[in-house]
Parts: sequence; structure tokens; C-alpha cells
Amino acid sequence: MWLETIDFVQQNPDCFERWLTIGHITGSAWIVDNSHKHVLLMHHRKLDRWFQPGGHADGDPDIQQVALKEAQEETGLTDIKAVDSKLFDIDIHLIPANSKDTAHLHYDIRFLMQADRNEPLKINSESKNLAWVLLEDVYRYNDSESIMRMVKKMKIISKIFE
Repeated sequence: MWLETIDFVQQNPDCFERWLTIGHITGSAWIVDNSHKHVLLMHHRKLDRWFQPGGHADGDPDIQQVALKEAQEETGLTDIKAVDSKLFDIDIHLIPANSKDTAHLHYDIRFLMQADRNEPLKINSESKNLAWVLLEDVYRYNDSESIMRMVKKMKIISKIFE
């Protein structure tokens, strides 16, 4: 996926624009609490599934800032911090056609972020629900290869912080 994403960016100067109909870069945040044992998931309204917060770059090439902005908008959290500037994960997934858009690919660039689990959450128009979920219970919300890959990475990182 890394090489495919690099190739996509090199071949598409407008890769950060939502209107690029073949696909576009998106940014998302894998938000963990201070203990690194819980992750914040959102029940996506349109897709009716649980995912990490994130969204469209809308032309902004600072994809970590995009991920942070989307995470704040979609969760209501105001104090989210990037754990570091390195990419946490990359995923390419198909977004099904809807009344506005044809089917297209999201080249999702994901960053590891941290927030206080005690800060109040605020559901917005893009979500049905938000939940802090123990890493070992994430599969009950979404057991896709993409999500479970991030759970595995987080379990490795958590052991380092123990």
C-alpha cells in the first residue's frame, strides 16, 4: 500500500482534492488514551460502520494537520496531540458510489494521536456515536484487516510504554 500510495501521489498532482474522481488522499487519526489501552472509534453515519476519525484533505497537503482537524471536528475533543510526526499506517480502500459521487479510492494516511479519555465527546452530523474501546475489544466494532492491523501495531507500541 505504501508504494501504491506514493505512485498515486506522483501521478496525480491534484491528489489532495476531493473532486479527483478516481480517488484522493485522506487523513485520519488513530486516537489512543494516555494508557494506550483504549482507542476512540466513531460510528460513521453514511457508511454505518465503526472507524477511526478522519476525512478529506480538500486541497491541504499537510495531511497530519488534516487528520488532527478532522479528529477534532468529528469527536469534539480539543486537546488531541500527535504522538509523533511519523506515519502510523496507510490504507487504500474503496468508497462505494452514492447519490453525489461515483465509487472511488481513499488513500488514507493515518497518524497516531493521543487524547484524554475524560474529555467530553460530541457527536456531529457525520457520526452516529463515539466510543472509547479497549484494544482487545475493537474486533467487536470493526474486524476489518485495516482496523485490526492498527490494533496490532498499537499493542506492540503499548508494550514499549509499559
